[in-house]
Amino acid sequence: MKKDLVAACAQPIVLAILARGESYGYAILAEVRRASGGKLDWTDGMLYPALRRMEQRGLVRSHWAESEEGRRRRYYRITPAGRRGLEEEQRQWNLANDTLTRLLRPLPSI
Repeated sequence: MKKDLVAACAQPIVLAILARGESYGYAILAEVRRASGGKLDWTDGMLYPALRRMEQRGLVRSHWAESEEGRRRRYYRITPAGRRGLEEEQRQWNLANDTLTRLLRPLPSI
């Protein structure tokens, strides 16, 4: 997937994951990989700046806590503003998807 498309879909993907419950970076990366059938393999260098931007915008909140294994992890959760933002992202992505589906299928023969 092209970089600009990955950047455009990062926020709604992360918010959708966090809408299911609190999570931490590695688990978010694993869920993206799982949900995409291994086709999206994000790096922490892509994820953490996106999480920081979402936190600055008030879409997510984070806190440090000890994991079951005893390691300290930063956990993220979606905020009410994040849920509203996710609903709007979903509307926009559905519109874009519906439009592309209509325009691209069937592709004209050249």
